[in-house]
Amino acid sequence: MQKPEKIFRIGAVSASVFVNSTEDGRAFRSVSLQRSFKNGEEWKTASSFALSELPSAVAVLQMAMSHVAEREGQSEPMEQTATAADK
Repeated sequence: MQKPEKIFRIGAVSASVFVNSTEDGRAFRSVSLQRSFKNGEEWKTASSFALSELPSAVAVLQMAMSHVAEREGQSEPMEQTATAADK
């Protein structure tokens, strides 16, 4: 399993940045969002979030977005675009 380049964490919520490459060798980054929880003695992760966890999710995603933009040479993170789900 590939190790993340960087992990941003607030409480149980984290965003992990991974470096990948295209077939022609160009690097790009992807972000995985998860929350950790303990089930008995075992730690697990999930990709669903309660309302109370959403502020942490937004914050770690913003940190990851800034990191990726900096590493990929963008001075400003891209503007948000509305999707059909936003309406």
